Amino acid sequence: MKHIGENVVRIEADALRSLADRIAGPMAGAFQRSVELMIGCAGRVVVTGMGKSGLIARKIAATLSSTGTPALYLHPVEALHGDLGMIVRGDVVLALSASGETEEILALLATIKRLQVPLIAMTGDEINDVKRSTLSASADVSLDCSVDKEACSLGLAPTASTTTMLALGDALAVTLSEKRGFKEEDFANLHPGGKLGK
Repeated sequence: MKHIGENVVRIEADALRSLADRIAGPMAGAFQRSVELMIGCAGRVVVTGMGKSGLIARKIAATLSSTGTPALYLHPVEALHGDLGMIVRGDVVLALSASGETEEILALLATIKRLQVPLIAMTGDEINDVKRSTLSASADVSLDCSVDKEACSLGLAPTASTTTMLALGDALAVTLSEKRGFKEEDFANLHPGGKLGK
Protein backbone atom coordinates (compact mmCIF):
# COMPACT_ATOMS: atom_id res chain seq x y z
CA MET A 1 0.00 0.00 0.00
CA LYS A 2 2.85 2.34 0.86
CA HIS A 3 4.26 2.00 -2.65
CA ILE A 4 0.94 2.86 -4.29
CA GLY A 5 0.74 6.16 -2.41
CA GLU A 6 4.38 6.92 -3.11
CA ASN A 7 3.94 6.21 -6.81
CA VAL A 8 0.91 8.49 -7.05
CA VAL A 9 2.90 11.38 -5.61
CA ARG A 10 5.90 10.63 -7.86
CA ILE A 11 3.74 10.54 -10.99
CA GLU A 12 2.09 13.83 -10.05
CA ALA A 13 5.47 15.40 -9.19
CA ASP A 14 6.80 14.35 -12.61
CA ALA A 15 3.76 15.94 -14.27
CA LEU A 16 4.45 19.19 -12.39
CA ARG A 17 8.12 19.18 -13.45
CA SER A 18 7.04 18.76 -17.07
CA LEU A 19 4.58 21.63 -16.68
CA ALA A 20 7.29 23.88 -15.22
CA ASP A 21 9.53 23.02 -18.19
CA ARG A 22 6.74 23.95 -20.63
CA ILE A 23 6.09 27.28 -18.85
CA ALA A 24 9.82 28.05 -19.07
CA GLY A 25 10.04 26.88 -22.67
CA PRO A 26 7.49 26.17 -25.41
CA MET A 27 4.48 27.53 -23.49
CA ALA A 28 6.19 30.72 -22.26
CA GLY A 29 4.54 32.91 -24.90
CA ALA A 30 1.06 31.49 -24.30
CA PHE A 31 1.48 31.86 -20.53
CA GLN A 32 2.57 35.50 -20.94
CA ARG A 33 -0.34 36.23 -23.30
CA SER A 34 -2.77 34.71 -20.79
CA VAL A 35 -1.39 36.96 -18.05
CA GLU A 36 -1.69 40.00 -20.33
CA LEU A 37 -5.31 39.19 -21.19
CA MET A 38 -6.22 38.77 -17.52
CA ILE A 39 -4.36 41.83 -16.28
CA GLY A 40 -5.95 43.93 -19.02
CA CYS A 41 -9.41 42.60 -18.24
CA ALA A 42 -11.85 45.41 -17.39
CA GLY A 43 -14.32 42.94 -15.90
CA ARG A 44 -13.76 39.59 -14.25
CA VAL A 45 -12.04 36.36 -15.10
CA VAL A 46 -14.88 33.87 -15.55
CA VAL A 47 -13.52 30.38 -14.85
CA THR A 48 -15.48 27.36 -16.04
CA GLY A 49 -15.07 23.61 -16.11
CA MET A 50 -17.11 20.44 -15.77
CA GLY A 51 -16.65 17.50 -13.39
CA LYS A 52 -13.21 17.31 -11.75
CA SER A 53 -12.01 20.16 -13.98
CA GLY A 54 -14.93 22.17 -12.59
CA LEU A 55 -13.76 21.59 -9.03
CA ILE A 56 -10.29 22.83 -10.01
CA ALA A 57 -11.89 25.80 -11.81
CA ARG A 58 -13.68 26.79 -8.59
CA LYS A 59 -10.39 26.77 -6.70
CA ILE A 60 -8.64 28.80 -9.40
CA ALA A 61 -11.44 31.41 -9.33
CA ALA A 62 -11.16 31.59 -5.53
CA THR A 63 -7.37 31.99 -5.65
CA LEU A 64 -7.58 34.70 -8.33
CA SER A 65 -10.18 36.61 -6.30
CA SER A 66 -8.21 36.41 -3.06
CA THR A 67 -5.00 37.62 -4.69
CA GLY A 68 -6.32 40.72 -6.42
CA THR A 69 -7.84 39.49 -9.70
CA PRO A 70 -11.65 39.67 -9.69
CA ALA A 71 -12.95 36.26 -10.73
CA LEU A 72 -15.95 33.98 -10.47
CA TYR A 73 -16.78 30.37 -11.23
CA LEU A 74 -19.46 29.67 -13.83
CA HIS A 75 -20.93 26.17 -13.90
CA PRO A 76 -21.28 25.33 -17.61
CA VAL A 77 -24.61 23.52 -17.23
CA GLU A 78 -26.11 26.36 -15.20
CA ALA A 79 -24.76 28.73 -17.86
CA LEU A 80 -26.85 26.90 -20.47
CA HIS A 81 -29.92 27.39 -18.27
CA GLY A 82 -29.75 31.14 -17.73
CA ASP A 83 -26.41 31.92 -16.09
CA LEU A 84 -24.74 32.89 -19.37
CA GLY A 85 -25.67 36.44 -18.36
CA MET A 86 -22.76 36.24 -15.90
CA ILE A 87 -20.40 36.68 -18.88
CA VAL A 88 -20.30 40.26 -20.18
CA ARG A 89 -18.07 42.29 -22.48
CA GLY A 90 -14.87 43.18 -20.72
CA ASP A 91 -14.57 39.76 -19.08
CA VAL A 92 -12.06 37.03 -19.92
CA VAL A 93 -13.12 33.37 -19.88
CA LEU A 94 -10.73 30.69 -18.62
CA ALA A 95 -12.12 27.28 -19.64
CA LEU A 96 -10.75 24.00 -18.26
CA SER A 97 -11.29 20.71 -20.08
CA ALA A 98 -8.82 17.83 -20.07
CA SER A 99 -10.06 16.55 -23.44
CA GLY A 100 -10.93 19.93 -24.91
CA GLU A 101 -14.17 18.33 -26.10
CA THR A 102 -16.45 18.73 -23.06
CA GLU A 103 -19.89 19.29 -24.62
CA GLU A 104 -21.11 21.67 -21.93
CA ILE A 105 -18.05 23.89 -22.42
CA LEU A 106 -18.28 23.81 -26.22
CA ALA A 107 -21.92 24.93 -25.98
CA LEU A 108 -20.67 28.22 -24.46
CA LEU A 109 -18.35 29.07 -27.37
CA ALA A 110 -20.95 30.84 -29.55
CA THR A 111 -21.89 33.25 -26.75
CA ILE A 112 -18.24 33.89 -25.85
CA LYS A 113 -17.52 34.70 -29.50
CA ARG A 114 -20.64 36.90 -29.89
CA LEU A 115 -19.65 38.93 -26.82
CA GLN A 116 -16.08 39.22 -28.16
CA VAL A 117 -14.77 37.95 -24.84
CA PRO A 118 -11.21 36.55 -24.96
CA LEU A 119 -11.02 32.83 -24.28
CA ILE A 120 -8.11 31.08 -22.58
CA ALA A 121 -8.24 27.28 -22.68
CA MET A 122 -6.53 24.86 -20.33
CA THR A 123 -6.53 21.45 -21.98
CA GLY A 124 -4.51 18.27 -21.96
CA ASP A 125 -4.93 17.52 -25.65
CA GLU A 126 -1.80 19.09 -27.12
CA ILE A 127 0.99 16.95 -28.55
CA ASN A 128 4.15 18.70 -29.71
CA ASP A 129 2.36 22.07 -29.57
CA VAL A 130 -0.35 20.86 -31.98
CA LYS A 131 -3.81 21.89 -30.78
CA ARG A 132 -6.09 18.98 -31.50
CA SER A 133 -9.35 19.77 -29.69
CA THR A 134 -12.24 22.03 -30.54
CA LEU A 135 -11.68 24.09 -27.38
CA SER A 136 -7.96 24.60 -28.04
CA ALA A 137 -8.60 25.59 -31.64
CA SER A 138 -11.36 28.04 -30.61
CA ALA A 139 -9.35 29.76 -27.88
CA ASP A 140 -7.38 32.99 -28.19
CA VAL A 141 -4.73 31.30 -26.06
CA SER A 142 -4.35 27.62 -25.25
CA LEU A 143 -2.37 26.38 -22.24
CA ASP A 144 -1.06 22.83 -22.33
CA CYS A 145 -1.93 20.75 -19.25
CA SER A 146 -1.10 17.42 -20.84
CA VAL A 147 0.35 14.63 -18.72
CA ASP A 148 2.19 11.46 -19.70
CA LYS A 149 -0.14 9.41 -17.53
CA GLU A 150 -2.66 9.66 -14.73
CA ALA A 151 -1.62 8.42 -11.30
CA CYS A 152 -4.64 6.09 -11.16
CA SER A 153 -3.62 2.48 -11.93
CA LEU A 154 -6.44 2.31 -14.50
CA GLY A 155 -5.21 5.50 -16.14
CA LEU A 156 -8.73 6.91 -15.96
CA ALA A 157 -9.31 8.94 -12.79
CA PRO A 158 -8.24 12.59 -13.14
CA THR A 159 -5.22 12.76 -10.83
CA ALA A 160 -2.01 14.05 -12.41
CA SER A 161 -4.08 16.07 -14.92
CA THR A 162 -6.08 17.91 -12.24
CA THR A 163 -2.93 18.49 -10.18
CA THR A 164 -1.35 20.08 -13.26
CA MET A 165 -4.40 22.28 -13.90
CA LEU A 166 -4.41 23.40 -10.28
CA ALA A 167 -0.70 24.28 -10.34
CA LEU A 168 -1.08 26.18 -13.62
CA GLY A 169 -3.97 28.16 -12.12
CA ASP A 170 -1.80 29.00 -9.11
CA ALA A 171 1.05 30.04 -11.43
CA LEU A 172 -1.28 32.43 -13.26
CA ALA A 173 -2.78 33.83 -10.03
CA VAL A 174 0.58 34.47 -8.35
CA THR A 175 2.06 36.02 -11.50
CA LEU A 176 -0.96 38.35 -11.78
CA SER A 177 -0.76 39.20 -8.09
CA GLU A 178 2.89 40.21 -8.36
CA LYS A 179 2.30 42.20 -11.55
CA ARG A 180 -0.50 44.10 -9.78
CA GLY A 181 1.78 44.88 -6.84
CA PHE A 182 -0.59 43.06 -4.48
CA LYS A 183 0.65 43.53 -0.91
CA GLU A 184 0.20 41.89 2.47
CA GLU A 185 -2.31 44.53 3.55
CA ASP A 186 -4.34 43.95 0.36
CA PHE A 187 -4.40 40.24 1.17
CA ALA A 188 -5.53 41.02 4.74
CA ASN A 189 -8.34 43.24 3.43
CA LEU A 190 -9.70 40.31 1.44
CA HIS A 191 -9.26 37.86 4.35
CA PRO A 192 -10.78 39.54 7.43
CA GLY A 193 -11.55 36.20 9.07
CA GLY A 194 -9.44 33.35 10.37
CA LYS A 195 -5.75 33.15 11.10
CA LEU A 196 -4.78 34.72 7.74
CA GLY A 197 -6.88 37.79 8.56
CA LYS A 198 -5.13 38.23 11.90
